[in-house]
Amino acid sequence: MHSQKFGWLLLSPTILILGLFGIFPFIYVVWVSFHQWNPFAANPLMVFNWASNYRSLVFDQQFLASLGVTIAFVFFAVVSELVLGYMLAQALMKDFPGKAFFRTIHTLPLIMAPIIVGSVWKLMTTPSIGIIPYLLRTWFGYDLNIGQSAVAAFVITIIMDVWHWTPLVTLSLIAALVSLPPDPFEQAQIDGAGKSQIFWHITLPLIRPALLATVFIRLMDALRTVDEVLMLTGGGPGSATRYIGVHIFREVFPKTNYGYGSAISVIVLYLTIVVCWLLYVGLIAPRTKRG
Repeated sequence: MHSQKFGWLLLSPTILILGLFGIFPFIYVVWVSFHQWNPFAANPLMVFNWASNYRSLVFDQQFLASLGVTIAFVFFAVVSELVLGYMLAQALMKDFPGKAFFRTIHTLPLIMAPIIVGSVWKLMTTPSIGIIPYLLRTWFGYDLNIGQSAVAAFVITIIMDVWHWTPLVTLSLIAALVSLPPDPFEQAQIDGAGKSQIFWHITLPLIRPALLATVFIRLMDALRTVDEVLMLTGGGPGSATRYIGVHIFREVFPKTNYGYGSAISVIVLYLTIVVCWLLYVGLIAPRTKRG
């Protein structure tokens, strides 16, 4: 009994921090989402409007368009990061000249704040001074202007996200690959298995938990992308890069529609939990039961 009390005493700071910065803000956002509230209005009182904010979401064309473009962004960004991250992790498992230098350079984007990333890519893609438009114009004769082309703006935001977060995927998968036991691979090589067979039947099943955890992290981060996109495109041109995080920002700050913005945040959180749960049930739970 004494040891249990001592254990709870050690956990109490973590529980307190989780409650103050995690649970309480979530409950407060859910409460606000059932109200119409503009704290900067002449009458800043919160007016309870039941589920009107959630009902309005169903008919909000801007929200639905933002959700659609966000899903496309998350899919292409996360899949690209997983593929590139795995390839780089496999490459870094081998020794080659300059490996330590490359590994250091490769992880540098992770220490950069998102708003700095957006600012750097804004400079690099500005038609008059940017290195990327200059190279594309010189090598391929293509004039890049993300302020006018919706497709170009969408693609550049994906490339920016891949550049920023692929190192995280690489580090996670390196840790998973290093911990793999050598026996199954040696036995597979003795049996004459090819590289693709080894990957699909040995490597992938063994790193599946780490891979899925990485997908969860990137999925949650990509769904709430705001800073980089605001700095790079501002959500434009039009609504081409008005991702859900940018849409919430526009509703809460310029329009000061806190109740409606809170409702969108709750829906996005719910969708994130559902997607992560489906991935877990589909990829991890059945194998756990068989084990």
